Amino acid sequence: MAAKKLSETFSKSLIDEVQKWGLMKQNGVSLRYMMEFGSKPTEKNLLISSQFLHKELPIRIARRAIELESLPYGLSSKPAVLQVRDWYVDSFRDLRAFPEIKDTNDELAFTQMIKMIKVRHNNVVPTMALGVQQLKKDLSPKIMQPVDEIHQFLDRFYMSRIGIRMLIGQHVALHDPNPAPDCVGYIHTKMSPMEVARNASEDARCICMREYGSAPNIDIYGDPNFTFPYVPTHLHLMVFELVKNSLRAVQERFMDSDKIAPPVRIIVADGLEDVTIKISDEGGGIPRSGLPRIFTYLYSTAKNPLDEYSDMGSSDGVTMAGYGYGLPISRLYARYFGGDLQIISMEGYGTDAYLHLSRLGDSQEPLP
Repeated sequence: MAAKKLSETFSKSLIDEVQKWGLMKQNGVSLRYMMEFGSKPTEKNLLISSQFLHKELPIRIARRAIELESLPYGLSSKPAVLQVRDWYVDSFRDLRAFPEIKDTNDELAFTQMIKMIKVRHNNVVPTMALGVQQLKKDLSPKIMQPVDEIHQFLDRFYMSRIGIRMLIGQHVALHDPNPAPDCVGYIHTKMSPMEVARNASEDARCICMREYGSAPNIDIYGDPNFTFPYVPTHLHLMVFELVKNSLRAVQERFMDSDKIAPPVRIIVADGLEDVTIKISDEGGGIPRSGLPRIFTYLYSTAKNPLDEYSDMGSSDGVTMAGYGYGLPISRLYARYFGGDLQIISMEGYGTDAYLHLSRLGDSQEPLP
């Protein structure tokens, strides 16, 4: 597939429009606002929400499309990156072609369309990972140093993607005729972090069992009755990723040992500002020189499961190792609602991951 410039694939008027919208100001929303607004999903509110998205989504999508055109080191011309860029331009075109939203019928049609857009972008992360892999093959190991620009771009790009998917998913979910109790779209107003941590740990343990035939135990400490408003799918993703890394480290360290593998410990603490989840393992830790690399997108000890030959269609085959994007992306999910993720390591002993989640819920989305 030959690399096609935007101008060869799309009309000039469309490209001009992308440029124009990419300069407009984005409007962030807070978790609290989404929660309060969505608690009364009346036809009027859904109409207001869709009118907001009709204007907001093209701005955010245009910005990403423009940025995908001008990446350093020839990353923009990699086939996988061109594929992603085309998805963004197609979605921009769909949004701009949609007429003004005046009534509930328009709103329902709009909701169907943005649902389709969300599906179109399902494989953006592995496809971009593939583009970075394609770039790595070209660069000599010496050039792998100036990867900061690529790393910063991917941070902005994936953070923006989290926001776009959250806005679309939230709007679509508000149409659910029988929402689960205490749920406002994606947001659970009384989420138990203990329960989510337990479910995510079980999932991670199943994968570890499947891959290694055994798995360390996981002990969880905290107040089982404590709840706070958050997005359970986001928390599940982050805890799953961290526990999976811990299980893998412990498993590999104790595989050939006659000692019993020590458990992974999860502690949930509720402070006034933050809920913090600490995940501790005795998997041998990470050397200090390697710590900065664990949050970059160009470094993974694992093979890329989305290799050129594998089936690009299947995105559900979760492996223990993944393509090295779990940590940087988990940190973006934490930061999206005002939290953070820190990794502290003791080489020769183990690793502690601290996942901080903001309790206040009123930090604005970070808009790259």
